[in-house]
Amino acid sequence: QVQLVESGGGSVQAGGSLRLSCAASIYTASTYSSYCMGWFRQAPGMERECVALISTSAYWTYYADSVKGRFTISRDNAKKSLYLQMNSLKPEDTAMYYCAARRGVCVSDAWFYAASYNYWGRGTQVTVSS
Repeated sequence: QVQLVESGGGSVQAGGSLRLSCAASIYTASTYSSYCMGWFRQAPGMERECVALISTSAYWTYYADSVKGRFTISRDNAKKSLYLQMNSLKPEDTAMYYCAARRGVCVSDAWFYAASYNYWGRGTQVTVSS
């Protein structure tokens, strides 16, 4: 029903910036603007972690404490795209970053949990060196 493709990952030195993009293709009667969107990341041997979330209208956003003030999530519903601007990158930000989507009420306890998201991209690797 929904295909998500991430791009923009790469390697960067600590303190640098990257901008991740997620392009959505929707094959249902629904519209991109009806989907809750989020960015998650996972390092080897670690749990998948919620990084940032954004509601359908972009009125509500959420950031993990570890990235707050450094990362900015945004969406362009006309372009069916999701973005993550990452500034002041740290080595601990190194991970595979995934774009995710789900329908329903965004602002609820469920929106923090990876298991509640129905659609996932294949990920884009971000590596930050000292």
